[in-house]
Amino acid sequence: MGTSNLQIVQSVGIDIGTSTTQFVVSRLTVKNVAPGSLVPRFAITDKEVRYKSDIHFTPIDGNNRVDADKIFTLIRSEFDRAGVSPETIDTGAVIITGETAKKENAKSISAKVAGIAGDFVVATAGGKLESIIAGKGSGASDLSRRDYATVANIDIGGGTANVGIFKNGKALDSCCINVGGRLLQVDRSTAQVTAVSEPMKAILEDCDLGLSPGDTVTRELLGRICRRMSTVILECLGKNRLSPLAERLLMTDPLRLDYDIDTVMVSGGVADHVYAPSSSMALPDATRYGDIGPLFGLELAQLFQARKVPVAEPTETIRATVIGAGAQTVDVSGSTILADDEVLPFKNIPVAIPFSDTIPVDEADIAQAVTRSIDNFYENDALDKIAIGITGNQYFSFKEIQALARGLIKGLAPVIRAGFPAIIVLEADIGKVLGQSMKAVDGNMNIVCVDQLLVTEGDYVDIGKSIAGGTVVPVVIKSLVFETKQI
Repeated sequence: MGTSNLQIVQSVGIDIGTSTTQFVVSRLTVKNVAPGSLVPRFAITDKEVRYKSDIHFTPIDGNNRVDADKIFTLIRSEFDRAGVSPETIDTGAVIITGETAKKENAKSISAKVAGIAGDFVVATAGGKLESIIAGKGSGASDLSRRDYATVANIDIGGGTANVGIFKNGKALDSCCINVGGRLLQVDRSTAQVTAVSEPMKAILEDCDLGLSPGDTVTRELLGRICRRMSTVILECLGKNRLSPLAERLLMTDPLRLDYDIDTVMVSGGVADHVYAPSSSMALPDATRYGDIGPLFGLELAQLFQARKVPVAEPTETIRATVIGAGAQTVDVSGSTILADDEVLPFKNIPVAIPFSDTIPVDEADIAQAVTRSIDNFYENDALDKIAIGITGNQYFSFKEIQALARGLIKGLAPVIRAGFPAIIVLEADIGKVLGQSMKAVDGNMNIVCVDQLLVTEGDYVDIGKSIAGGTVVPVVIKSLVFETKQI
């Protein structure tokens, strides 16, 4: 229901992770916040979580694939428990994260799940994108903005630890480490190993240990393993040379660390045991979930304390995830855009914001900022479409537009080489001249350059084919919504 200035939408968030799957139904208020007769700008002004599922173990079949049938059954049963039908859902988000995102059927699973209801954001999030999502959900991004600080958010799940660095509310850097609470699985009642992952074999080798399914473990032995995983995380946050194990477990490039980290925050399934550690944790408690997650959290907390690492508590830990998505449709003025219709439409394109305040005047600095913003989303071998968002309504001289065009092309070079178009979303009214300037530099590239749109990092955009004789493209902006307090 709604009016032209106010709309109430029902949204679903589904997070399918390495170890756990969650389902959340929320009610969002979307309101036009633009004053007077200005171009409408909609924002989510209120959110209410109406239903939270239990934390379910993610079903994996015998071929180490996400079990599609069981996932569908789980989600349909959660619709029933929530007392809502798929037909009543307006929008939502499906995020596949962690080790699960590497399963060969992850993308098809996300697309099928999204087809259950609504116009969903669908993202198979590798380590870098997951780092940004987790840092927004935990409150690290908000904390960095509120305190003008550089905050490292470490999101630790069953198979990976995703590190996102935030400064003034913006993603600055990220990396993904192959450590997690479920890399070693242990039967709580018998203390016998039930599964050993490939990354855990590398950790065991480094610790001069050998474990196989059926072996019996002790509290001391598991503590030693968790302590080593904890030191790997701290190595990746520090500026000293990485150990061979840390280099082996890094799934991405290491952090640049051309900045100083002010504070650390931990989210994810392991985080509860970081912030409420029990120093007397016995073996049955350490393996209560059939893995070593609780003990990993305890060892990490003790290492933080011993190294005097400043630690902030997150707004959310295991639920640092999306609770849905809000959508806005905007018709953009055709006189100020440039769009190659042959590459349209696009759906669910993530938005990166390379510039915090002002745009550099030097094209090399522009290119570096754009490249870094893309690197925060995608590993080099997993590039996909991405939109570069440029905020602010400042005046641009023709010379500045030329420098911006050249810098964007240089920064987007890996994306363009991979065969994807250059997608630029601007707030300022310069879309057509900027797009034409980019075409003048490289006439063979495909460009979609739209303006008079306000986006933020982590938004997703849909861009349709041009209408009204090629003068307008319809755009849908979808903002991921997290279960965090407004700051």
